[in-house]
Order: sequence, then structure tokens, then C-alpha cells
Amino acid sequence: MAANGPDVGVRPARRADAAAVADVQVRTWRQAYRDLLPDAALARVTSPEARDAWRERWVDAVTAPPSPRHRLLVAVAADLVVGFAAHGPAEEADHDPGTAAELITLLVDPLHGRAGHGSRLLAATVDTLREDGVTTLVTWAFEGDDVTRAFLGSAGWAPDGTARTLDMGEPVRQIRLHTDITGGD
Repeated sequence: MAANGPDVGVRPARRADAAAVADVQVRTWRQAYRDLLPDAALARVTSPEARDAWRERWVDAVTAPPSPRHRLLVAVAADLVVGFAAHGPAEEADHDPGTAAELITLLVDPLHGRAGHGSRLLAATVDTLREDGVTTLVTWAFEGDDVTRAFLGSAGWAPDGTARTLDMGEPVRQIRLHTDITGGD
């Protein structure tokens, strides 16, 4: 299957996609975060019970989003959900939620990586947010997640100097990245 053929694309998620989105999330976390998160925390957030809870959260994200600007997009290949991106208004006090948004998550199934799905999801997210009048996009990444940081860095993202530490049984540091999506230089 060609990575850029007519059988691949990005579309708004549907209720029926929620289980596939949860499956992609769990598979991706198990692989991508295995060296970044404490074992017990990773086991907890990727357990069968957690997968079911994630599925319900993704159903809610599609059927009852917290705001009209919260959206879930899916990457598809041959009608199979192979990745997803969720975004909403930026919630930190140092950003105006009218002009700043947060890329809450962007994950591509490890079985379908390196086929352009992440880039398509990111481009579709930016296009959607530009239509909403957003000028700045932020996201949080684990400090040691070199893959995500390199991917976003190649698309013009950079750390903005803000960091936070999550308690996942032991401290796990995240850094905030940002980019200007106005299309200007």
C-alpha cells in the first residue's frame, strides 16, 4: 500500500473509532514510553481495564467534547484507524485560549509508523486550528522522548522554557513545546 495513495487520510473521529483509538494508544504507549515511564505506571495506564476506560473517554471526546474547539482526528489507511490526534484550547494561564491551542496527543500505531500518518495528522490539526483563528500551538512531551521532540522539531516546534513534573510513582519530567501556526516566517 502506498503511503500517500487514495486509501490513506485524516478525518474527524467517529464514535465507532473509539475502540481503535484506545488500541492505538495502548500499543503506542507500551512501545514508545517503555523506557520513559516507571514500569508500574505504564502497566497501569495500558492494562485491559485502562484500555476500556480510554475507549469510553474517546467516545466522550467524539460525542460530548468539553467545548466545540476540542476535536479528535484519526489517520486512516484502508479504512483502518492507524493514528490519532486530539486538540483543544490551551489551558495554561500564560496562553490566551482564544488564540492558543494545545495538541493534547498525537500517536501513530507502531505497526504503521514512518508512513506519513503523523505528519498528516499534524497538518490536519494545524489546518483546523487556523480556521478557528488559533495562532499558537503548544504540547507537552516527556523530556526523554527524543522521537517526539525530533518529529515536532522538524515541523518547527521548540521548547518554550516551561517544564512540569508528573508524579507517576516517581517523578517524570515533561517540557512544553510551542509553534507559531500563522504560516508566517
